[in-house]
Amino acid sequence: MIRKRVGQWAVMAVAVPLAAAGARRLSQSLESRRGPSRASNLLTRGADLIRPQKARRSRFF
Repeated sequence: MIRKRVGQWAVMAVAVPLAAAGARRLSQSLESRRGPSRASNLLTRGADLIRPQKARRSRFF
């Protein structure tokens, strides 16, 4: 039972972020070649649904 949970955690920790990054990159390459389309918008929305981009914080040193 513990092995199953560790395996599920590994999938969520590694495979899901990689899939989101791949979908986002594919969307950007489609938009650069053909312009914005419904497919590229759906890929971007799907990637944001899986793993939203982290907000960038401005640092004041």
